[in-house]
Amino acid sequence: MSRVAKAPITIPAGVEVSINDSTMTAKGKLGQMQMEINSLVVVGSAENVLTFDITKVDKKDVKRAWAQAGTARANTANLIKGVSEGWEKKLSLIGVGYRAKAMGKVLDLTLGFSHPVKYELPEGITAVTPSQTEIVISGMDKQKVGQAAAEIRAYRPPEPYKGKGVRYVDEYVVRKEAKKK
Repeated sequence: MSRVAKAPITIPAGVEVSINDSTMTAKGKLGQMQMEINSLVVVGSAENVLTFDITKVDKKDVKRAWAQAGTARANTANLIKGVSEGWEKKLSLIGVGYRAKAMGKVLDLTLGFSHPVKYELPEGITAVTPSQTEIVISGMDKQKVGQAAAEIRAYRPPEPYKGKGVRYVDEYVVRKEAKKK
């Protein structure tokens, strides 16, 4: 039995959730998103509270059904938070001459290469640069926000000797000692 699936979700004020067959749609102040729900999962809705359970299945499929119910509950919670508050990831650039500048749907990065890197932001994702060495990526879809942050970080991941590179703000980089004579 999934502990995650057993936790109910309280729908915040200003968010509308509707379930049609196997499609769940959430509408909030930031927009509208939808997702598919597995056929093994039953979603109950009563007084702004969503509950998750499994359908009647064979004994051999019970474990898989509860796993799907837990996944559906987690994805639904992410969907509801996305349309009401949104998601954001913060990146930090560490290194001499490393800079970032957001220009509409393009992020201009100077990361020590012989050329500037231009990163095209995906649909529904916005990037803000509060300073030259900070990037804040935000959007409704948690997966897209994380993917965009990971792609930007992949241009110059933090290296272990000097710690230079693009890293998440809360990331800890294990430093190595330099070679001794």
